Amino acid sequence: MTASMSQCLMQMVQTDYQIADYQSDITPRWCTGCGDNAILTAMQRLCRDEQLPPEKTVCVSGIGCASRLPHYMNAYGFHGIHGRALPIAEGIKIRRPDLSVFVTTGDGDCCSIGAAHWIHAVRYNMNMTMLLHDNNVYGLTKKQASPTSPKGLKSNTTPFGATLNPLNPLSVTLGISNVSFVAQVPDWIPELLYDVLSKAYHHKGFSFIRILQRCPNFMNHHFDAAVQDPLRVRMLTHADGLRLKPELSRIYKNQETHDPLDLNRAQALAMLDEEIPVGVLYSNPHVPCYDELRKGKRPSTPQLVETVLNEEFDKVGIWPEGQQATSNGE
Repeated sequence: MTASMSQCLMQMVQTDYQIADYQSDITPRWCTGCGDNAILTAMQRLCRDEQLPPEKTVCVSGIGCASRLPHYMNAYGFHGIHGRALPIAEGIKIRRPDLSVFVTTGDGDCCSIGAAHWIHAVRYNMNMTMLLHDNNVYGLTKKQASPTSPKGLKSNTTPFGATLNPLNPLSVTLGISNVSFVAQVPDWIPELLYDVLSKAYHHKGFSFIRILQRCPNFMNHHFDAAVQDPLRVRMLTHADGLRLKPELSRIYKNQETHDPLDLNRAQALAMLDEEIPVGVLYSNPHVPCYDELRKGKRPSTPQLVETVLNEEFDKVGIWPEGQQATSNGE
């Protein structure tokens, strides 16, 4: 290796990525005051602090306000169809385990049309991070009740008020087999949003983060009680979970030391009604990952795909035009 080549490689290794390196040239179109802006900032901070190469980072989304996030990240992105972000992300991760994969989805995108994919993504426990932007309403299509909308919400689809109690994404996720990481954090405490996102990124397995996200147009006062009264927020602290900085401890005095390995307590905390649990509810690094369980099995190479296809053609006597050879070359 020449001296110039060595110097070039050293420069590549020592690349110092800044926030701007993760910002696309598209100006975010979210409304002023939308919590999605804080989530985007936390994502870009994480990428900078972890020095994730943009070409090794992938953001996958479905449809909705939250799903516009890949457009605003200078990284690989996939804006999928409604509710299908997770299977797309799983396909990417299974073929390219070296990539850092993030999924951003809304409460309608995930908990309604994408509910089956959500359940099985938790069960597969593949090594990726999912951010559920939960504003309790369909925002992009201008105020329809979502699965997490509060009972009684008057919307375009429930003009007399939502009939059913809302679905609880935390309790649902904690009840799925192979669950390995569940956290909750609000968008209005940016330091905690970043800290939880960092914890999720470093967790080995499928990390599920429910983000309580304010919608200034269609749910503009929904989270006011928790924003204005810190005692309505129960901070879950632990050496293996969230650690509050002194300045936040002075504000948020309603704290509980919660071991993230305690699934029973996590499920009880998820059901709190008058208070919002914030932090890591559950984290178990020992749950096996689907992508690792598949190691050692037949690798899916182009040659293998061709062989399998030819075997299937042979079974029914169908071959590509002008070719009647079997997979054995006979």
